[in-house]
Amino acid sequence: MLSISGITLLAKRNKKAGCGFLILLVFVIIALFADAITDHKPSKRVARPHQAPSAEHIMGTTRMGRDVYTQFVHGTQTSLAVGFSAGLIIMALGTVLGISAGYFGGKVDDFISFLTNIALVIPQLPLLLVLAAFIGQSSPTTIALIIGFTSWAWGARVTRAQTLALTRKEFIQSAELGGESRLRIIFVELMPNLASIIGANFIGSILYTVITQATIEFLGLGDPLSISWGTMLYNAQTTSAMHVGAWWEIVVPAAAIAILGMALALLNFAIDEVSNPKLRTFSGLRVFNKRVALIEYEKALGVQGANS
Repeated sequence: MLSISGITLLAKRNKKAGCGFLILLVFVIIALFADAITDHKPSKRVARPHQAPSAEHIMGTTRMGRDVYTQFVHGTQTSLAVGFSAGLIIMALGTVLGISAGYFGGKVDDFISFLTNIALVIPQLPLLLVLAAFIGQSSPTTIALIIGFTSWAWGARVTRAQTLALTRKEFIQSAELGGESRLRIIFVELMPNLASIIGANFIGSILYTVITQATIEFLGLGDPLSISWGTMLYNAQTTSAMHVGAWWEIVVPAAAIAILGMALALLNFAIDEVSNPKLRTFSGLRVFNKRVALIEYEKALGVQGANS
């Protein structure tokens, strides 16, 4: 996975990464200091039902008179915790299985590829819904574990393909001929060259987890006593918030999911541009073409000034 310094450097050099990292950082700060920036408990009744946004309650209140801003802040804490937890599980499983299949080959590759193909054939979202319905009212921890242990296949497949390509490179073959251990080759030679793929897998997994968690909870398969963006949407649906004009109950969690998704997508696009030389070439070509057009425009202005 990309280090913090690597992400910071990427954010400075790439506008997409900078914008996405800034938005994600705001959400992380909200989650870390949830108790410090709120005055009430998310389940406490503090005002009249369905009170519109005002100076006292900047995001309005729910049908139960609970503060939507407080629920949004604590919901950010829960949703990010589930997203990062499941993302780490997906990244770890995908990386370990993908590198093992691509580097060791043989029966190890056959067995892991067999498991990966089975996981890819089974539709993920219906499987998650069935598991969540079988368990009952799933807690955020249970949802994170379900998503983490059922969504690793795509990351493993991509990591395996890139590992197979790297094992044919001269520096890997030289390390093997030099007598280096397999563990050293994996951790020193292979993993640094897979950092961009691992990072993209982690970021994409967070986005997938947050959206999937919200979907499961919106359908009523989550724990209604927990506060997350998904349960906020579920409660707004069950209380017919839109029918009574309490639009803020829907807009706040939906906008939070959309903005976080945009931030993670921007980070993912930035990692693709950094890791893909073709995208970097096209980006540089656009800058070059702009500079050429500017020079030609300045020359044209100079010719017109001389003629006049």
